[in-house]
Amino acid sequence: MAEGKKLVIVESPTKMKSIQGYLGDGYEVLSSVGHIRDLADKKSIPAEKKQAYGKYSIDVDNGFDPYYVESDRGKKTVTELKRALKGADELLLATDEDREGEAIAWHLLETLKPKVPVKRMVFHEITKDAIEAAVQNTRELDLALVDAQETRRILDRLYGWDVSPVLWFKVQQGTSAGRVQSAATRMVVERERERMAFVSASYWGIDTVAAKAADSFGARLVRVDGAPLARGTDFDDMGVLKKAVLVLDEAAARELAAAIESTGTATVSGVEAKPGTRSPRAPFTTSTLQQEAGRKLSMSAKHAMSVAQRLYEKGFITYMRTDSTALSKQAVEAAREQAVALYGDKAVPATPRVYRSKSKNAQEAHEAIRPSGDTFRTPSSVSGELDRDELRVYDLIWKRTMASQMSDAKYETTTITLEAEAAGKRAEFTASGTVYTFKGFLEAYEEGRDEKRSDDDKNEEQSLPAVVAGDVLQLSDVEPKGHSTSPKPRYTEASLVKALEEKGIGRPSTFASIIDVILNRGYVTKRGQALIPTWLAFSVIRLLEEHFADLVDYDFTAALEDDLDAIARGEQQRVDWLKDFYFGSEDHVGLRNIVENLGEIDARALNSTPIGGVATLRFGKYGAYLEIPNADDPEGEPRRINIPEDLAPDELTPAKAQELIDAPVAGDRVLGENPETQKLVVVKDGRFGPYVQEVDPAAEESVDEATGEVVEAAPVEKPKRGAKKPAAPKPRTASLFKSMSVDTVDLETALRLLDLPRTVGIDPETETPITAQNGRYGPYLKKGTDSRTLQNEQQLFDITLEEALAVYAQPKYGARAAASALKEFEADPVSEKPIKVKDGRFGPYVTDGVTNVTIPRGQTPDDITYEIAVQMLADKRAKGPAPKRATARKAPAKKAPAKKATTTKAAATKTTAAKSAASKTTAAKTTAAKTTAAKTTAAKTTATKTAAAKSAATKTPAKRAPAKKAPEAK
Repeated sequence: MAEGKKLVIVESPTKMKSIQGYLGDGYEVLSSVGHIRDLADKKSIPAEKKQAYGKYSIDVDNGFDPYYVESDRGKKTVTELKRALKGADELLLATDEDREGEAIAWHLLETLKPKVPVKRMVFHEITKDAIEAAVQNTRELDLALVDAQETRRILDRLYGWDVSPVLWFKVQQGTSAGRVQSAATRMVVERERERMAFVSASYWGIDTVAAKAADSFGARLVRVDGAPLARGTDFDDMGVLKKAVLVLDEAAARELAAAIESTGTATVSGVEAKPGTRSPRAPFTTSTLQQEAGRKLSMSAKHAMSVAQRLYEKGFITYMRTDSTALSKQAVEAAREQAVALYGDKAVPATPRVYRSKSKNAQEAHEAIRPSGDTFRTPSSVSGELDRDELRVYDLIWKRTMASQMSDAKYETTTITLEAEAAGKRAEFTASGTVYTFKGFLEAYEEGRDEKRSDDDKNEEQSLPAVVAGDVLQLSDVEPKGHSTSPKPRYTEASLVKALEEKGIGRPSTFASIIDVILNRGYVTKRGQALIPTWLAFSVIRLLEEHFADLVDYDFTAALEDDLDAIARGEQQRVDWLKDFYFGSEDHVGLRNIVENLGEIDARALNSTPIGGVATLRFGKYGAYLEIPNADDPEGEPRRINIPEDLAPDELTPAKAQELIDAPVAGDRVLGENPETQKLVVVKDGRFGPYVQEVDPAAEESVDEATGEVVEAAPVEKPKRGAKKPAAPKPRTASLFKSMSVDTVDLETALRLLDLPRTVGIDPETETPITAQNGRYGPYLKKGTDSRTLQNEQQLFDITLEEALAVYAQPKYGARAAASALKEFEADPVSEKPIKVKDGRFGPYVTDGVTNVTIPRGQTPDDITYEIAVQMLADKRAKGPAPKRATARKAPAKKAPAKKATTTKAAATKTTAAKSAASKTTAAKTTAAKTTAAKTTAAKTTATKTAAAKSAATKTPAKRAPAKKAPEAK
């Protein structure tokens, strides 16, 4: 880096090019690629720190002091940043202005230890004016925001690492708990419980078509002899009426409809017109953008935020993580000017609209999401610069922002009441129609709607003719219609985001990751847009509700968020709050006390659900199944029936359970005899899919000659007491290919399957056998330890030695990689290697030859642009390498001779001596920190932090209070 330059550090590599262009040659812009360090895992803590930090990487007894370590990717980034910092005369920390961004800036200070002046640079849009203004208007590091982020991180570690192990032992390995993910999962499960308990009610109505001359309109029966007719909203969720109304059954409805149709006329008894207005919605916040992208664009919350992130980093919109609905003065003027230009002078009200943010945390509430700049670019003018999804989201943001400053829409709703005499009864119909007299903001935009349970109150936007009381209208198409009440709709991502925000659970910026977590953990699946909980989720939530009730209580979870906001505003102290949460207080039971006093947990009862006395649903290691007692032997082994994976919990009614019980067992069909072994070959449908198996007819099973079905095994003589039971040889089995069916597979095919793996031939060069095998991840060739993937299962039978040698002649993965390079882009800014989109064994993925990242569900290779690929690779690097699988335990190494041990000790002494100065300094600082933490009052801590914050703008980097300073990783 040239002398005299200023170093600017941003979070994302995508921002680097744009900001560098705006700042010019006097600046060097580099990226931290997100967090450079995080709480250590247990393996990363040195032996001397184990006692204090070993359980959580947090010293809970000394101010909840965290132990941070740099990730492998972070170490490389820090090395590059330190090299650049050597030639800089000023450091500008330009990470995002939220909790995470502020924390990243603090971690950079703690790690880089700059000796030049440090300034905090913030901006909410990446435009030339905004970046230049940010350079001129820097501020100090906000340590309250850092405290809030650190508290949140520590809270999540304590919660997850204390509660998740209980789930591992009582529900299933790999499950996890979290203060927000568990509450969100509970909401989805509770909605499914409501649907399972729901009792549908039936009621009938009558629709007709009324006409005056050539004008006709639809009308609905609402009263009979003055008694209101039942509607869906008149029933509760148990199918019971909530008020006195008339419920027509089918017979009564058909009889009345016939009588009305025979009359053929109705008289207008009343006409009522009511004016109304509709106001536009506020500009987008993070939450409302996710909701609307889900409703209108069918985007997942994660995908919508990824697209918005790209738009922000390209300079098209303002910062996309915000709780604020406020617009800056320049944005208001831009929106109003554009509305007038497009729709005329009446399109905007006389005075600008002002929206108030509901967020208490003003430090994270910046400006609403809007197009960047002081003049908004129309979607048509930027279409050539954006990909399909970017353009769709930009169009949504542009329309919403402009509409938010436009005039109210004005309408008039007219209701006509008709009376008809039929069979001595007075039937009253109503018809409603809405006419907009001034569309206002609706010219630009109308907010989408979530799914409704009933359309009873929906006004039909139909055109009604001019009628007056006393007019006689003709009736036709008098049709009785049956209705039934429906349960609450399942959550979609949009409606779940809305519900989380209403309950105050989580932060809008985290909603996308919350939903992604509960999907990836297997707690929730998607059917179209609907979120359906799995039986695993039912077991997890039942355990949490019964033994960790406070932790999944919605009010308690929301209160945690409010407290984190209070810490971010400087109104609460981090250590005091964590002590209360973890150790408890007079009015609160701490997490430690809950975990230490759980008592006995009956895992079997926890994972069992009675299904209407028909069967018991159990959730086990391999999923959910029905268990039916053995009628002939109550003490014997019960019958088990797997539940179809696509069957939602609310669809498993007692009737459906009985249907599964009564269904004929698929498979268990005898295909014939293996001529080589004289054993019967049977096809079965097992828990892990269909397979074929050799059965010894002389052993434990027999076959019904008439039906060809395997029947109950003959009794086998038990060995005498004390005698060793002989180990029965395992029968040969083989899974069916995906293209095969238990109903159509024949003996010849079954024998070929049982003969796998097949020896293809001998490699003439190495004289090593080449075999074709079917493995966990599909078909492959194996030659010694060298394996190659086959393109399809049929090749297991068909591939020749020449074809196999041709596969091995290609570089490993070379042929596949070449064939699966779906897209190619320019070099990644970090690795400086070309980025490609390839099709791999586990689906399409993005790679730069160093880092691979799978394309997430909901996206296809066509959706991937260069910017998306760069961000995906950056996010993967930020997570660090995947944890290595445990290998087989090696035999203990022999003790080294005494002389060798001495040599090792000497080497260790040299290493210690070489680091002695640093060690002593660190030890002294650590001791001082602990002493200070014990003695310093909250007032002194606040004063120290304030002084540290002020130092960010001086030649000395900001320092935290001693009790706050994290120990350096060794």
